[in-house]
Amino acid sequence: MHDTNSIAAIDADERTIELGALFSEVRALRDRVADEGRSLLESLIPGGVEADRLENLCHYLCLRRHDIRPLQRRLMCYGLSSLGRLESRVLPTLDAVLSALSAMQGMTSPYALPSEAQFFAGEAELSAMTQRLLGSGRPHRRGRIMVTLPGEAATDPDFILDLARRGMDVARINCAHDGPDTWEAMARHVRAAGEKIERRITVLMDIAGPKIRTEAVVADKGAKLTTGDLFRLVASREPYQTEDVRFCAAVSLPEIVERVEPGHKLRYNDGKLEAVVESVSKGEALLRVTHVKAGGVKLKPEKGLNLPDTALGLSPLTAKDEGDLAAVIGNADMLGYSFVSRPEDLDLLEKALGAHPPRVEKLGLVAKIEQPEAVRNLPALIARAHTLGRPFGVMIARGDLAAEIGFERVAEMQEEILWLCEAASVPTVWATQVLEDLVKDGLPSRGEMTDAAMAARAECVMLNKGPAVAEAVTLLDTLLARMDEHIFKKTPTLRALKSW
Repeated sequence: MHDTNSIAAIDADERTIELGALFSEVRALRDRVADEGRSLLESLIPGGVEADRLENLCHYLCLRRHDIRPLQRRLMCYGLSSLGRLESRVLPTLDAVLSALSAMQGMTSPYALPSEAQFFAGEAELSAMTQRLLGSGRPHRRGRIMVTLPGEAATDPDFILDLARRGMDVARINCAHDGPDTWEAMARHVRAAGEKIERRITVLMDIAGPKIRTEAVVADKGAKLTTGDLFRLVASREPYQTEDVRFCAAVSLPEIVERVEPGHKLRYNDGKLEAVVESVSKGEALLRVTHVKAGGVKLKPEKGLNLPDTALGLSPLTAKDEGDLAAVIGNADMLGYSFVSRPEDLDLLEKALGAHPPRVEKLGLVAKIEQPEAVRNLPALIARAHTLGRPFGVMIARGDLAAEIGFERVAEMQEEILWLCEAASVPTVWATQVLEDLVKDGLPSRGEMTDAAMAARAECVMLNKGPAVAEAVTLLDTLLARMDEHIFKKTPTLRALKSW
């Protein structure tokens, strides 16, 4: 039978062995991440560029190539960092863990313990980049509130002033609607409102990009598409009915009809209907409905189409967009870029902007991530934007993104986008259907209140236009402030609780 001293000695020996094994594993991980990160950075920016935050992004991407879940649990048992919140500080976190493991063994770590300023440098950089792109935040909350302005706001400066007083930080103008005179009037009212409340409100102008929508439609009166029904898309001819196909629509971009193939999916009207292509003939495609919301869906004009399986080959910058750039440059602080998917898309926009006289302050750029290709290329997009030197942010366009990748994956993808952007100190905008019931009907649902609370992890939250948008701004202003007391990104902040 062992005495107490013998048991303690055995426990101490086991602990020493485990601490040594942990140190070796974390050091090996640190060295792999550093080495792989250098190679990845060189592939993103050949020739090398001074880019601390891009280096951290590369370190994060390389770390996430490894499954470190067993290591996390072993570290937690010793009261050490689980490595679960290191997006903005990959190597500093690993170095801090190595320093602690070394001290627990009476050793000196081969890597210096980072100072507090070094450890939190990523947070400071993200804050600076957010202010550069979106403007100053509010004293009581970190996140900004963006509001999409309706066209009527051009003739109602008091409406914009009310939004500003309630907490709007960024006004969004959608260039898919109205025209330059209307946009200029809205921007002018935004500037005037900012002067009245002595707070700068920035303006985002969102260029339209290639819109894939239904146009003219034919269908039996009152008829709705249900699972199993056939419908036809036509390219250039007028839509028509046949005995076996009673639903037909023309499309805004005829070339897409030529590019779909049998088996490709199509989602209609933000995913309210899903279909698969059954056959393609000259100038038209036949599709069968596979999923649809309860009660069926009417086929209507001016509704969005998403084709997640089809290589569309469309330029994100249309002739209309190029014509709108002069108004954007003259009135906006930043430009929203739809359908951006590849680094070359940023070059295309930069060339178009270069045809106009330069501004005193660089026009900011917000890349809307709404397609699977954009998600895959996000590190490359961030790297290219860094080389261009513009204030840069990412909008998580959850509506189109869900329609492209499927609703079951959108929650996962929005998290991954948040993590990658934090690693690169890129501000994010959480968009689509935030407090939508409140904005439209004046009463929020429980689910959308939770969604809006989780949006506090982004640097900006976008509200769409609607009759009760002013009330939504007031609610969101309070909600974001309260959430700031509880969480910063993935890190809980433990203020004193008063409910118990």
